[in-house]
Amino acid sequence: MVIYRSGTMKSVTLIADDLSATDRLGQLLAEHLPPGSVVSLVGTLGAGKTTLVQSVAQHLGIDRSEVSSPTFVLIHEYEGDKPVYHFDAYRLDSAEAFSQLGPDDYFEGDGISFVEWGDKYPSVLPAMYLEIRIEIPAGTDKRFFCVTGCGGYAEVISTLRSIYQSHGI
Repeated sequence: MVIYRSGTMKSVTLIADDLSATDRLGQLLAEHLPPGSVVSLVGTLGAGKTTLVQSVAQHLGIDRSEVSSPTFVLIHEYEGDKPVYHFDAYRLDSAEAFSQLGPDDYFEGDGISFVEWGDKYPSVLPAMYLEIRIEIPAGTDKRFFCVTGCGGYAEVISTLRSIYQSHGI
């Protein structure tokens, strides 16, 4: 079960007790992120960044088992109802190295771009992006998803807040 927790107009924190709750968040993101969305995923190794991308991809008609971490290849492209572009900045050593991947071409397209470790090089991200920080409280299997609109995404934040408040998902 995912529970809504306090947030501002620009952010909301959602708590996922299990993988099915993470999957529900992925479904909602697949339904409500507009084409051209850029999502920065932030969290420790094993926090669930790739798992969340797998869930979004599945709800966009992409076989979940095809979605894997792009740590060693740096970017994966998946075709679905909306294309999914999955970057990983973890192994990159500079913003310039990230820029050389040509992210602007993806960010300006009709797909949804996910950047794992997007906080490493925020200067490469567009002016408007959604940041999802994933935290795991010590001694639990829960995931806290702090979803923040940077330069926009107020409608997505409002929708997530509304759905979680009214349905207690």
